Amino acid sequence: MTDNTHTDEKRAVVLLSGGMDSATTAYEAKERGYDIYALHTSYGQKTESKEYECARALADELDANDFLHIETSHLKQIGASSLTDDSMAVEDADMESDEVPTSYVPFRNANLLSMAVSYAEANDCDAVFVGAHSEDYSGYPDCRPEFFDAFETMVDVGTKPDTHISLEVPFVHDAKTDIARRGLELGVPFEHTWSCYRAEEPACGTCDSCAFRLQAFQNLGERDPIPYAERPEYVDA
Repeated sequence: MTDNTHTDEKRAVVLLSGGMDSATTAYEAKERGYDIYALHTSYGQKTESKEYECARALADELDANDFLHIETSHLKQIGASSLTDDSMAVEDADMESDEVPTSYVPFRNANLLSMAVSYAEANDCDAVFVGAHSEDYSGYPDCRPEFFDAFETMVDVGTKPDTHISLEVPFVHDAKTDIARRGLELGVPFEHTWSCYRAEEPACGTCDSCAFRLQAFQNLGERDPIPYAERPEYVDA
């Protein structure tokens, strides 16, 4: 639903994947005084049903002004990612690797951000919030600060002259542990989030995404509230 009524309220589109990073980012946006317009995309990822369920629950918890779900099946058709290609296995965690992992979806964030900016401009929003962070951009090229800076320039050039949308990536220089800590401070209901790349329930506990998430909670001495098939120890020495 598009609402073009001009008010003094601050509005923000949040890319709400259903994961812990985007959930904490959404709560951060709300803490900063923004009314939330949640955008969730299903792109053929192996856990898309669970991610949608979590994103929907988070939007309800946040009392979001709107929740927009878009299916972007072209990313699955393009393939070349273990998240979308059934012929590719999701690899076990390698937390020391500097290689681009097989879970990288080619140029995904540019696709998602383009939709988010369209949604933001249509609803007179002031910002688009994204949950990328430092451990993401060590492996994913479209999570680097330089990417978001460049994309914000494109937004300035490609929207109406009276449109001013900032691209907010509040945790871009932070680690997963910092995000978990901030989420606990903000009261994020982490039981309504999902990070596993392989399974819808229980989470596998051994893919990259599970490993970084479990490590974050273990570093803080907290128990991750979602179910896992196994919970290896990933605490930093």
